[in-house]
Amino acid sequence: MVSIRTAAPALLLLLAGCVSGPDHKPPEMPLPAKFSEGGTKINNDVAGSKWWTAFGDSKLTSFAEQGLAENLNIQQSLERINQAQAAVVTAGAGGLPSLTVSGDHTTSGQKGSLRTQDETQNSSSGGASASWLLDLWGQYRRAKEGAVASLDAAYSNVDTARLTYLQDLANSYVNARYYQARIRIAQDNLKSRRETLSLTKFQLEAGAASRLDVVQAEGLVNSTLSEVPGLEISYRQSVHHIATLLNVPSATIIAQLQGGGSQPVFRGRVNSGIPADLIRNRPDIRAAERTLAAATAQIGVAEAQLFPTITLSGAISPSYVHTSSRSGSLTTWSFGPTLTLPIFDGGALRANVKTAESSSREQYVVWKQTVLTAVEQVENALSAVSRDAQTVSALRAQVKSYQEALSLSTASYKDGASSLLDVLDAQRNVSTAQESLATAIQQSAIDYISLNVAIGAGYVPAEKGPVAAKSVKVAAKAVN
Repeated sequence: MVSIRTAAPALLLLLAGCVSGPDHKPPEMPLPAKFSEGGTKINNDVAGSKWWTAFGDSKLTSFAEQGLAENLNIQQSLERINQAQAAVVTAGAGGLPSLTVSGDHTTSGQKGSLRTQDETQNSSSGGASASWLLDLWGQYRRAKEGAVASLDAAYSNVDTARLTYLQDLANSYVNARYYQARIRIAQDNLKSRRETLSLTKFQLEAGAASRLDVVQAEGLVNSTLSEVPGLEISYRQSVHHIATLLNVPSATIIAQLQGGGSQPVFRGRVNSGIPADLIRNRPDIRAAERTLAAATAQIGVAEAQLFPTITLSGAISPSYVHTSSRSGSLTTWSFGPTLTLPIFDGGALRANVKTAESSSREQYVVWKQTVLTAVEQVENALSAVSRDAQTVSALRAQVKSYQEALSLSTASYKDGASSLLDVLDAQRNVSTAQESLATAIQQSAIDYISLNVAIGAGYVPAEKGPVAAKSVKVAAKAVN
């Protein structure tokens, strides 16, 4: 026969191994073997891939690396890692013993004209209390498990913030260079149209052109002049956004981009991998999976609250009193278990379990939707990237053809063999074709960026451990 003294520790040990609620299992879902326009080659870890260097633009490369350390959105997400790390400690603290100590000293006596014998009394006392809630059903273990999953999600959220920053920065840089190109096109067209206007005025004086021809040429010049301010506004807005992303004054970026530069054009190809790679490489998918794990752990926390709890507590309080005529000490102590049993709560505890279970199912749907959205984004970007080069090539040929047509029509107009209308139409065609080419180059670069971001490339993973985001100094200007 087993004695109670032997069985009790064994029972406590058995109960200590009990954990309420389901264990988290990585979610699964069927995915196609390859993207519709992709290959079957598997992607390895692409987090460190510096895809922006494929543009061969040193300024963009410098901005990308600078912003990873300076961007304020990334710094905010780094601070959330620190908060999640503290939450792990808080979540597990409830299942550990706690100890509180206190102490005090008091001197008391009386003063006055009433002649009574009274002594000064010194009293010292202290106290220590300890308690330990036995985590028999794993409430705090599940809570810590969920907090650790949330911490993992916080790291993945930092990676997502970095990826979002890189896409935003690269797109803004591409847009800035695009508007610079459009401004150059407008200025070149303005020069050509002013030359045509001067030629038309000369021919008017010679009697070879009408006043209508001059007015039409002037109208085209003014139309081109009206385009430039809007393009300059759009260029400035792109530059201002780059400055915000890099956390620097706008004047700094304006100075660095002054003088213009060619539109970024990527050279090479992107290995899109297969859909299953996204689950490993996309930080937003990893964050969704970790959020699901945290929600699953909360089921165990809610279920554990349905069961009784046992708390071991004790206290000791020594005291010492001293006067000129007497002194002595007294110590009080207590120790014992406390059993708490939920009997009637109006169904609140069971409702909490149902809420946690529903939240877990919801997070699974969120994870699944995140995966499907990622697959769609890669499919869309692949379709665009595979066709952008054809569009650019065709538009380059179109620009060349229209430029030749403009040269021929201008020469014919000088010789009096064609009308001014032919020249103006040719100029419009050149302008439109050049603008379309610039837009196609811009779109090609943006699609390349989108494809790399969609496969989860280039964000440089956040390092595990305590994270210190850069402090932001704010200088307040004195107001008189």
